[in-house]
Amino acid sequence: MRREELIFVGTCDIAGHVRGKGFPVTDFESRRNKGVGWTHSNLMQTAFGPILDTPFGTAGDLMIIPDPAAMVRVDFADGSAVEQFCLGDIRNTDGTPWECCPRDFLSRARAALADQDGLNLIAAFEQEFVYTGVEERPGDPYSLNVFRRQGTFGEVFTGALQTAGLTPDSFLAEYGPRQLEVTITPQATMIAADQAVILREIARAVAFRMGYRVIFSPMPVAGGIGNGTHIHFSLRDVDRMPCTWDATQPMGLSPAARHFCAGILHHLPAICAITTPSPVSYQRLTPNRWAPTQIDLMQQDRGAALRICPVFASANAEDTARQFNVEFRVADATASPYMALGALIFAGADGIARKLEAPETVKSLPHSLSAALDAMEASETVRSWFSPVFLDAYLRHKRSELAHVAGMGDSALCAAYAEIY
Repeated sequence: MRREELIFVGTCDIAGHVRGKGFPVTDFESRRNKGVGWTHSNLMQTAFGPILDTPFGTAGDLMIIPDPAAMVRVDFADGSAVEQFCLGDIRNTDGTPWECCPRDFLSRARAALADQDGLNLIAAFEQEFVYTGVEERPGDPYSLNVFRRQGTFGEVFTGALQTAGLTPDSFLAEYGPRQLEVTITPQATMIAADQAVILREIARAVAFRMGYRVIFSPMPVAGGIGNGTHIHFSLRDVDRMPCTWDATQPMGLSPAARHFCAGILHHLPAICAITTPSPVSYQRLTPNRWAPTQIDLMQQDRGAALRICPVFASANAEDTARQFNVEFRVADATASPYMALGALIFAGADGIARKLEAPETVKSLPHSLSAALDAMEASETVRSWFSPVFLDAYLRHKRSELAHVAGMGDSALCAAYAEIY
């Protein structure tokens, strides 16, 4: 029987899901400018699927325009359909950026940072997930036993990532039951976010072909170990040289990096609504789970919100500057990588512009999504990162999701999110 190869063009929306449309790959060139049709209320699809509230109604037309730099083609050569998709921008029908496009949110954040002496940022996403193809056994954290028992998943996954143009850095059994972690090498801002999305989808694609699932939910089981998405970042100057490290400064942070981190800490209660945007996110952000609970900046402390990472076996100052980075640990896979990284950059750029310093008093992170949304809505600065339409849509989207799950107990809530992430 004749088969026609298809490609899917989509966006990673504010629910953290990749949604879009497919068409024959032979039509790709003709779709470079018109993409696939989309509509405003598609933004309001919750993590569970249904649109529970929308400011847009049924009116309006948009386009998702594919970005060839974010195209993936992986042939698993097992008789299954080729895994082929392309990420893109949501635009108005005249080709201008739509004000609620997550990728445009990151582009505008990048521009805000560039306004600070031409600074830019490189980032890498460290992502944790549960792989159901490994049975749960005592004594498994970080073990060779799990590494062995995951079988060929890691090899196929790593090979698929490389075929998709990503460079894997590490693959390991993590602390939680059946939990794995994968990191890819640092990239420029937009590429880093694209690759974070691609990594998740390739993990799902490999597990699906092996008859299993991967679960990225921040808390797969109530009372268990959570899955985080840690974002490593460092600054580059106008000449694209590392400028995060300064040996003469406290904690080794250059003045620009210090102010950047202070901006994140200053806005963290509000940006939690973007980086940890689900009710189960806050079950992970509790004591004794190797997850942050406070708004703090610490050296080499995995319980911190912002962790200054170690430099390994540095030979010289140039190597130290290249390795030196900061890890943001208050994020998970219910967030769109574009939104999460964009929020960090907007906050950091504000910190540089205002020469903010880290708060003298350490405070707690929000204890719920509702509290984080209230902080977001109350922050004049954070509101300024959104158009009024986008801000209203985002708040309504998240609050409608909260209302949808309001009657669930912890176990049911975790099970529901484990099913969809």
